[in-house]
Amino acid sequence: METSTETQEAQAAHGGRRLRLGLSGKLLFLTTLFVMVAEVLIYVPSIANFRLNWLNDRLAAAHTAALVLDAAPSGMVPESLAKQILNSIGARAVAMKMGNQRRMLAAANVPSAVEQDIDMRDVTWWSAIMEAFDTMVYAKPDDVIRVVGPAPMADGQFLEIVLDEAPLRKAMLTFSVNIMLLSLVISGITATLVFLALNYLLVRPMRRITDNMIAFRADPENAERVIGHSGRADEIGMAEEELAAMQRELASMLHQRSRLAALGLAVSKINHDLRNLLASAQLFSDQLSTLPDPKVQRFAPKLMRTLERAIAFCQSTLSYGAAHEPPPERKTFEVEPLIEEVHEALGLTIDVPIRWIVSVERGLTMEADREQLFRVLVNVARNAVQALEARGTRDPARDQIRITGRREGAVVVLEISDTGPGVPEKARANLFKAFHASTRAGGTGLGLAIAAELVRAHGGEIGLVPGTIGATFRITIPDRAIDLEAHRGARVRA
Repeated sequence: METSTETQEAQAAHGGRRLRLGLSGKLLFLTTLFVMVAEVLIYVPSIANFRLNWLNDRLAAAHTAALVLDAAPSGMVPESLAKQILNSIGARAVAMKMGNQRRMLAAANVPSAVEQDIDMRDVTWWSAIMEAFDTMVYAKPDDVIRVVGPAPMADGQFLEIVLDEAPLRKAMLTFSVNIMLLSLVISGITATLVFLALNYLLVRPMRRITDNMIAFRADPENAERVIGHSGRADEIGMAEEELAAMQRELASMLHQRSRLAALGLAVSKINHDLRNLLASAQLFSDQLSTLPDPKVQRFAPKLMRTLERAIAFCQSTLSYGAAHEPPPERKTFEVEPLIEEVHEALGLTIDVPIRWIVSVERGLTMEADREQLFRVLVNVARNAVQALEARGTRDPARDQIRITGRREGAVVVLEISDTGPGVPEKARANLFKAFHASTRAGGTGLGLAIAAELVRAHGGEIGLVPGTIGATFRITIPDRAIDLEAHRGARVRA
């Protein structure tokens, strides 16, 4: 109930964030903003260029008027015609300088003062921008400007016209409004197209990933909650693949922990009664040891040690479920007697059609925890026995288990090999992980997991030797804390 409530709260919070301003809304807003900024950057030189073109158009009309006025007899034109020419230009006066003489070609309502002189023959881009905004912001309705441009005749130095600034300002404001409206339309269309494209390519896949993460969090052990691949080959596809891999690993880990918890619970339930039964068996074995029969005297101590190890194995399984193993108590002992005890613990008597071959250096000793190493060898050798028995048919000439041992400096190397079918390829990646490595029906894979943990506690290594018949496990145990990588490098150099 608590988990369900938390999930609903998380989904409600997630939905609330969507209603406020999600990634889609932010994307639309930023796209519109950026397009408007780009339009402003385009508008600044555009308005300056519009002003220059407007003035150049007036100068072009003045050029034509100057030719007409200069061609009049004696340079005199009727006043009505002069006003018509000036109205067509939109000017109050047109003058031209020729040599040292400045000639007024036409004039009407000439003002007493001019607020600004504009020389179109030498205009920089910076001054054009500044003067354009100066005209739009500071121009008054009755301001008058004088514009100077090149003369239309070869003997003329320049042509000047006197204009009202209000029509120029009005035209510039109209142009600005049109640009603003056009910018809004362009930015709206662009933002919509970009929004739709990015929403399809990014926002929707991200929302799908987010919804999957929320659903997976609610039930991480459900394999159906693992995100499916959309088939994309870009970064979103890579993110989906990595998320799916992470979810599978997490689900497997949680499943493994659940099985470990169940195992620990089951062992804790039976541990008390089992130890009582084993304690009773120990009492019986003590009574058997008092009998004078030679066979009883021979097997009673082994039976007692076997019962003691059975109790220890039960406790060790419980300890493994709690993820705790005692540190090894290192002592020096001979390896061959320990291997013989492993042989007896496996029950490989004469009646069992499996050959047991021991090839250990004479007098080989090692420094390790004897009981823990016994557990390691029993677990690995029992896997070999089970692999040989899984064939069904028994052939003593074919089925065999070989144990070899040798010393390489300060390191003892033990190898347990069998002539069975070998380890399947799919089981090799998780060979020493509990509940993963077993390929036998009903198997848990705890044997190799416990063996690997005990070997690592000694600072050693355990691994599957490739390229051998059946399966060969190599166990490397250093006498003391040494660098096994340096040891291997020394072997290669030798």
